[in-house]
This record gives sequence, structure tokens and C-alpha cells, in this order.
Amino acid sequence: MAAPYQDMSGKTVMITGFTAGIGRAAAHALAEMGADLVLVCRNESKGRDVIDAIERRSPGVSTTMLVGDLGVQADVRKIAEAHRADGRPLDVLFNNAGVVNLNRIVTVDGLDATFAINHLAYFLLTNLLLDSLRAAGSARVVCTASHAHKFGGGAMNFDDLQGEKKYSVARAYGQSKLANILFTHELAKREKGTGVTANSFHPGFVGSDFSKNNGLIATLLMTLGRPFARSSEKGAETGVYLCSAPSVVGQTGGYYTDMKQVAPAEYARSDADATRLWEISERLTGLSA
Repeated sequence: MAAPYQDMSGKTVMITGFTAGIGRAAAHALAEMGADLVLVCRNESKGRDVIDAIERRSPGVSTTMLVGDLGVQADVRKIAEAHRADGRPLDVLFNNAGVVNLNRIVTVDGLDATFAINHLAYFLLTNLLLDSLRAAGSARVVCTASHAHKFGGGAMNFDDLQGEKKYSVARAYGQSKLANILFTHELAKREKGTGVTANSFHPGFVGSDFSKNNGLIATLLMTLGRPFARSSEKGAETGVYLCSAPSVVGQTGGYYTDMKQVAPAEYARSDADATRLWEISERLTGLSA
């Protein structure tokens, strides 16, 4: 069952990671609902191809493409500034871009790439766009998380957040998805009463280009797993639902799968861990001294 159609005319929706998989499917679905799209990607050529396809399927849709590497904090700041300069309120921010790295990669900011892209980019971009979200009157932040938060070795490992002592792909990815849920939990608490709500969701195992940056073996495994995977459209439906459904108005701090709120792992509901992660993230992104 796809997310029910809602009229999103006049609503501005920003989606990160829109050139493949969940992001691309969500962009098509929200365009068909009439949303004005602000689409963020790293590869301008690939982004233009996807936007051309969106515009062919949904003639008259308003699209704006912003290009930047979400693993580079200067680029995240440029993306946020470009939207703020446009002057439009932001009705929905769909934080969706993500990465799986078999080996530890360090960004230009000296951070583990999995942690930087999967969590800190969500954190920094959202905080930089809070004024635009609040200006919408009733805005939504939606974050792509995952049941993989249960496979990262338990609660957030604050002694080794970035895998400097010990790195494994499962732990790095699982902890980054746990960070998404804790971030959403804390954001919902901090934005209570502002009109901004925040929710995260599990898309399921989606057959897409995800992890194909990891070479031939990873590509082969994803290909072999595709018959058992969800389509990108199925993976995106809960995210689209959270972006658009009237039934979610005022609902905040939740974790969803198959368009229903469910409970994540107990440690993903820790107020103390959510606050601690927020404060560390502020320091790592330069939002606090």
C-alpha cells in the first residue's frame, strides 16, 4: 500500500540524497502531490537527469537543485545558506542521504565519513534551517533511520563515536542509524511548541544503489539480495507518509515503519544519550564553542 495521496500544493519540501533509491522515489511521489521540491545532491549531472525524469512525469512541478557533499560541513552550510537566501519557508526537511563504508574513511573535516554523512549532516543542516522551518508555521523534519540501529553493538558508544579505536561496517552503520533516532528524539523535545515536528522511520531492506561504493563484492551482494528486497517506492512510502499525511500533524519524536509508529530499541529512547549526542554534535559541527 502506497502512502495515501495528499495535496502538497504550495508546500516546499527539501530532500537530501534524491538521485537514487528512497530519495528518488520520494521525490517522484511528492512531486505528484504538487510539492515544490528543493533537491540536494553531490553529483550535479546525475541530479539533473533525475530532475528531468521528475519533470517529465509531473509537468509543472517546481524544482530547485542544490549541489554539495554532505560529508563536507562547508558544503552543508552553503546548501542551507542557498535556501535561506531564497527566502521561502521550509515546510518539510527530509534528511535521507546516507552511506555504508566497509572501511573507515576520514572526511576533510577530520571525521569518520559514516558518522559525518549519516548523522552530522542531518544535525547540521536541520539546525541551520530551523528558522526556515519555524517560519512555515507547521513544519516537519523526517529522518531516514533503520532497524539497523539494533545491530551496532547496543547503546551509543560515546567512547568511540567515530570508530577510531575499532571500526566495523555493521557497528559504524548501526551506530549512525541509532544517532538518527536519538537526534530526532532530542529535536522533537527542543522544538516543542514551535510548530516543528520531527520523526524518523525504518524503510526496510531496499534494493537500490546503496553500498555500491564499496566495490565488486558489495555490489554483488546487493544484486543477489535484490529478489528479497523492497522496491525503492515501498521503502520510501513511510517517509512520504511522514512528510505529507494529515494524521501526523502534531505527532513528534516517533519512530515509524510501514506507516505505523513502533518502539525502537530501549537505548534509542534514552533522554540522557540523546542530550549527550546533541551536545557532542554541536561541538563537532561548530554550532557551539
